[in-house]
Amino acid sequence: MADTDTDIDISAPVPSPPAPAAAPAPAAPPPAPAPAPPSFVYAIGQIEPRFPSIGVEKEFAQAVGRDSNAAAAATDRQALQATLAQRQNRYLARQLCWVLTVEGLETYILLPRDPADLDLFIEAVRPRPAPGDLDVVVGVLGPIADADQCNGLVLPIVGVDQVYSFDRDELVAAIPRPDNVDDDEQFQATAEELLDRLMQLADNAGATNEHRAVNYLSVRYPAIYAHTAQAHGENRSLSSVEVRPSRLSGTRDVVDVIFAYTDRRTDATEKHFVRVDVTEEFPFLVSKLTPFYER
Repeated sequence: MADTDTDIDISAPVPSPPAPAAAPAPAAPPPAPAPAPPSFVYAIGQIEPRFPSIGVEKEFAQAVGRDSNAAAAATDRQALQATLAQRQNRYLARQLCWVLTVEGLETYILLPRDPADLDLFIEAVRPRPAPGDLDVVVGVLGPIADADQCNGLVLPIVGVDQVYSFDRDELVAAIPRPDNVDDDEQFQATAEELLDRLMQLADNAGATNEHRAVNYLSVRYPAIYAHTAQAHGENRSLSSVEVRPSRLSGTRDVVDVIFAYTDRRTDATEKHFVRVDVTEEFPFLVSKLTPFYER
């Protein structure tokens, strides 16, 4: 019977399996998100030094003991001010935690962006503090402080670029009197009342555009005091202060601060407004106080 088996050449090379397809190139990572624009602070309050630790507090006590002027001070506050005022104790000022209180509430931890500005913090420490003492702080809002940075205070940090300190009487005395207001005492009462009202707007920590604009006007635009005094002389009272985004806002943040005055006899309301640009760290006036009409 014929042999039907097929001869197989085992010496022939076995074909290689096909090469696997190349893996696709990894996708490019998504672009990093754009950094958030900085947030600014324009706040009015009181700057207070605090001891961040018991070690700094003990070192301060020893410095007071070495300083005859501080040791002879009548009060602890006077001793604090006298000690910090001495150049040789500047190392202590750098160790202290500086806090801004607004309406009595601890609101920010302050860090000078320029070390030379530490002198402004020291000057804000009055030997005899009074309720009318005011400190204006302008800066950039930073992160929340760690609990161990300021002896347990967990507050937002503000990098401070400008501080100026004054008291209520100084501010009122610097406001030019309008020609039609002869009673200086009445003008002072009006100015103090308006300043208190602006500072006591709800949650005015000076961090929103609205509050920054109001605080800027409070200390830098005397016309609002003169106009309010004039309104009081005409038997009109300040009935409201409102802040709205301006119709002119486009690439810049502009707000309208509207002051409403109501006639005490007729209840008729008249409004005036000021336009303020709050785009950058330092607000500025766009338009002066003029009549406001609802559109």
